[in-house]
Amino acid sequence: MGLLSSSISGSFFKFVSCFIFSLLFLSCTCFTATEAYDPLDPSGNITIKWDIMSWTPDGYVAVVTIYNFQQYRHIQAPGWSLGWTWAKKEVIWSMMGGQTTEQGDCSRFKGNIPHCCKKNPTVVDLLPGTPYNQQIANCCKGGVINSLAQDPATAAASFQLSVGQAGTTNKTVRVPKNFTLKAPGPGYTCGPAKIVKPSKFISADKRRVTQALMTWNVTCTYSQFLAQKTPTCCVSLSSFYNNTIVPCPRCACGCQNTSQSGSCIDPNAPHLASVVPSAGKNSYTPLVQCTNHMCPIRVHWHVKLNYKEYWRVKVTITNFNYIMNYTQWNLVVQHPNFDNLTQIFSFNYKPLTPYAAINDTAMLWGVKFYNDLLMQAGPYGNVQSELLFRKDKSTFTFEKGWAFPRRIYFNGDNCVMPPPDAYPWLPNASSRRLISTLSLVMAILSTVAFLHGYT
Repeated sequence: MGLLSSSISGSFFKFVSCFIFSLLFLSCTCFTATEAYDPLDPSGNITIKWDIMSWTPDGYVAVVTIYNFQQYRHIQAPGWSLGWTWAKKEVIWSMMGGQTTEQGDCSRFKGNIPHCCKKNPTVVDLLPGTPYNQQIANCCKGGVINSLAQDPATAAASFQLSVGQAGTTNKTVRVPKNFTLKAPGPGYTCGPAKIVKPSKFISADKRRVTQALMTWNVTCTYSQFLAQKTPTCCVSLSSFYNNTIVPCPRCACGCQNTSQSGSCIDPNAPHLASVVPSAGKNSYTPLVQCTNHMCPIRVHWHVKLNYKEYWRVKVTITNFNYIMNYTQWNLVVQHPNFDNLTQIFSFNYKPLTPYAAINDTAMLWGVKFYNDLLMQAGPYGNVQSELLFRKDKSTFTFEKGWAFPRRIYFNGDNCVMPPPDAYPWLPNASSRRLISTLSLVMAILSTVAFLHGYT
């Protein structure tokens, strides 16, 4: 009987252990898959369209356009770089509106030397101020592409290339492989090129329509997990009805490396001005101010005032990165009261409604030439605005953290939120906070131990 009991206990322990491990594994797997999908922009992607416009004696001339169909994720300086692998022995004879980063080995050519002979070229945008005879439409912005919601007119980039040693008909042309897009670092994964219906173009007077000889598309999607190992922003909270300021979670974007000097910058350092420029010359990695959260960006949500029919919020974005100015920054906030947003001050606003019946998400960005540039860390490294909401009597409450956002994105990256049990509570609700299961169990065990010792 004892042996049977022992066997059953061992089997039960193994079952429980495997069950717990399975739960942990599944939860981690589900978390990764869920976070890689963006529910606030479910159809957002970058589409690369390759249009063959004319044939040449040994190849073709094509216009390649990068369309940003993401609502709030843009490509900032130092800009995009696009790569691929040729299917055969193609070369690039010439380019307009872009250039390859390397020419490669062109020693086999006599006379005319191609622009690029590499099997796997990488193309980057030209800089503003490029001579007009080297430009085409939508080029020469230093690789910067704005988001679709923020500025549709600048949400695309184009370049033209003349390809040689390639097919000269629709049947002999081979589609390139292994497309890669960096913006400017990793994060995007591109699928295979797919031949689609040729693109059509309307003339300036809108009286004639022409079309490409052949077209293929490549779709690239973004994952924050591929883009960086740690988060890039965090959220802090406060309210008028509670003196507690809930800071960003400790080590939200990493922890201070006390064993290595230079991992962060002390804002009170006597030689701050001399340290920052030298650190930022050759690196785009963040050089952040020493904080408990170590995030380059902090978003603070303050519930400021309560009126009879309205309530007011102040939003402040602070830059802790000493070597990065954020141009054309944007903020996406999810809160159920955005369907009754009455007024917003000094920010632009656009509702995001991927699910038409629900209006709980807002995109905010700076006013051009006023606060559309978030300066590097320092006295001017912040932007702020206030939002005025009308109360919906059926849903409005200050209890249980309802007044705070559900989710915040900065430049398309999900920010780390404080844990819900740390949110500022109403003064008369502090005594009603839920006791954690662990605290309850410990209290019961202590009581049992005390009674057992007493008897």
